[in-house]
Amino acid sequence: MAETITVSERPGGKYTNDVKSSRHQLLADEPLEFGSADLGPSPFELVAAGLGACTSITLRMYADRKAWPVDKISVDVSHAKEIHGDGIKRDVFTRVIKIEGDLDETQYKRMIEIANKCPVHRTLEAGSDIITKSGH
Repeated sequence: MAETITVSERPGGKYTNDVKSSRHQLLADEPLEFGSADLGPSPFELVAAGLGACTSITLRMYADRKAWPVDKISVDVSHAKEIHGDGIKRDVFTRVIKIEGDLDETQYKRMIEIANKCPVHRTLEAGSDIITKSGH
């Protein structure tokens, strides 16, 4: 079973939360313009960070397995809500992937294909079921 992440309100700003795993802790918050203290990434920034990190890690694992000369991978991720041609508003995550190293065009194209196979990408693309239970 996957590890549980615990999120709970904390002092700091109106919407500041502690985010805890068994090994790590960080803050999540909303920006000043939403009435909080901007002490950590917003929830959508955390989702974007998860996509960027998963993409980078997936690409590093692939490059290492292939022994390709990749020096550095970075991923810029932005999030927006856009209305599509069908009139439905959707979340859109845009990734800009930078791969430094001595790759030829075929290798570079393959790395971009592999980026689309990262587990978080697939999860966001497919959608998810969310089960809510009372814990009181």
